[in-house]
Amino acid sequence: MIQLQNVTLRRGAKVLLDGASITLHPGEKVGLIGRNGAGKSTLFALLNGTLHEDGGDFSLPAGWRLAQVAQHMPETDESATDFVLAGDERLARLNAQLAAAEQSGDENPDDAASGMAIAHAHSDLQDAGAHDARPRAEALILGLGFKPDQLDRPVDSFSGGWRMRLQLARALMAPSDLLLLDEPTNHLDLDALVWLESWLTRYPGTLIVISHDRDFLDAVTRVTLHIEGGRLARYGGNYSAFEELRAQQLMLQQAAYSRQQDKIAHLQKFIDRFKAKASKAKQAQSRVKALERMERVAPVLAEADFTFTFKEPANLPNPMLAIGQARFGYRADDGAETPILAGVNRTVLAGQRIGILGANGQGKSTFVKTVARTLPLLDGQLTEGKGLTIGYFAQQELDVLRPQDTPLEHLVRLARETGQHGTEAAREQQLRNFLGTFNFPGEMVMQPVGQFSGGEKARLVLAMIVWQRPNLLLLDEPTNHLDLATREALAVALNEFEGTLMLVSHDRALLRSVCDEFWLVARGGVQPFDGDLEDYQRYLLDESRRVRESPAPPFATDSIAVTIEPARASGQKPSQPALNPTEQRRLEAQRRQQLAEHMRPHRRALDQAEKRMQALGGERAELEQRLSAPLAPADIAEAGRRLKAVQDELARLEDDWLQHSSAIEALENNAGLE
Repeated sequence: MIQLQNVTLRRGAKVLLDGASITLHPGEKVGLIGRNGAGKSTLFALLNGTLHEDGGDFSLPAGWRLAQVAQHMPETDESATDFVLAGDERLARLNAQLAAAEQSGDENPDDAASGMAIAHAHSDLQDAGAHDARPRAEALILGLGFKPDQLDRPVDSFSGGWRMRLQLARALMAPSDLLLLDEPTNHLDLDALVWLESWLTRYPGTLIVISHDRDFLDAVTRVTLHIEGGRLARYGGNYSAFEELRAQQLMLQQAAYSRQQDKIAHLQKFIDRFKAKASKAKQAQSRVKALERMERVAPVLAEADFTFTFKEPANLPNPMLAIGQARFGYRADDGAETPILAGVNRTVLAGQRIGILGANGQGKSTFVKTVARTLPLLDGQLTEGKGLTIGYFAQQELDVLRPQDTPLEHLVRLARETGQHGTEAAREQQLRNFLGTFNFPGEMVMQPVGQFSGGEKARLVLAMIVWQRPNLLLLDEPTNHLDLATREALAVALNEFEGTLMLVSHDRALLRSVCDEFWLVARGGVQPFDGDLEDYQRYLLDESRRVRESPAPPFATDSIAVTIEPARASGQKPSQPALNPTEQRRLEAQRRQQLAEHMRPHRRALDQAEKRMQALGGERAELEQRLSAPLAPADIAEAGRRLKAVQDELARLEDDWLQHSSAIEALENNAGLE
């Protein structure tokens, strides 16, 4: 297990951890949370050995294998699959040993030692899982949103975000006892995020993840570590459970502080009143000592949460947009077109709050970029309402930021474009004050944007959008680099925004809290999606099974697949003479019997899954009703844990049900049945 005992960690002169003591047990899945700058990445540096404790004791089990995502952008012409395969260092080392042994054997055919080395290398490779290593690597790559035809593409041919996905796949490929993930969801779409959650819940080792996605933390983690004010506290449960326990803790602390302040005031009053009287001097002195011995309860200090609001739009054209028979895509410099979406007919009305859904690569960003005027429409009509003002948050912040410019220069340029009046000095002071409300104080407004963190760049883009006073917000993955507190501030601001919102995000909590309806970008079109985010996750599972090339089922080579209509694949007639009707009926009966035998275990599994799903559905409803009633904290925690377990088992059963249904369908298709 991992143990920290009175550990102190510093970065320069700043103390990030002061006397921290926690224990993590093998196999635990841990969410590490805290404000930006609280010390989360520093704790990771301690865990991975790049930083040592300044005080106290830290221990990690000897021999534990560590895996984490490399933060540098990979530069290599290796294929995507080979790059991910190399994440298994033991496998790479054994392959090198085999190649050396084979070369030695070729040079010295009579050398028995070379033959023994080759045999040992093959045995070790078998133990290391070499037989299925490439399929496992490809499954990781496809799960993270790549297409089958990209498996052999060079790593250098992908954009930065996609290369970071390959770094994530490479880390998952490495056999490990401890997996450290720092914001793994930043470059993922919702479909890849759902897949990653499923993979991590099955991961057998110890997982510690830093994330600002509360739904992701709730789905994956069962322990929460909170860093605040140099203290490290452990909470049992996921992020939602942590929030409840933390709120109760703060309430109790505040109550204890108030009681203690009353007691201190009472003691001090006695001391002040009687310290000068000889008859009471002894009692007064005892109360002074009581005050000195008292362990003070700290007051609950409210953190300076970041908040902002969108200005009321100057006008609200209705409709905002009218899209007719539109074709979206890319046009090259030579005029060649790459269409992504076609035949799009949609109307955007004033006040609509639309979540844009769609699997990776289906065209969500292309759609938003075209509406935002950064890509030209290939064909059709895109009519804007009179007075339309768009506030656009690009998925890559630098699409709308200039790295060499400062925040103040960005705002000065906007002020000039919007025709703001007043003297230069008055305008600059106004802009400085405005940037200060977005946590850009003092000289920070004069630093080049290229030096900022991802979260700081995201806040600057939000500030620029607010300044423009838009009536239509187009937000493409706005939360990628935002911490939990800033995400909450964004959700509050969006809910108070009086204009129209179109949002692309993998943050399900944000989508759920601010969107009233969903549009689905899929199969070359844009259509309303009639369902909620849980329905959409089921849709993604179905789509991934439809699109992804799945291996042949295990029964594809048995007698039924071979004997039923053997000439169908080639389109030729059987060469054997035609059978008489009696023989034909006998063979058909035999085939039906074979088919029934192969289908029986799948149908039995389907029946069992359906019965169990029905029972769990009833239990889930009871638990949800129970949680809506007043309960003791312990009962809330127990009901919450059971509800999560029920939901996890339901998700697993749904996967099993789909697999067996697909198997039955494949058997029926092989048998030529409708």
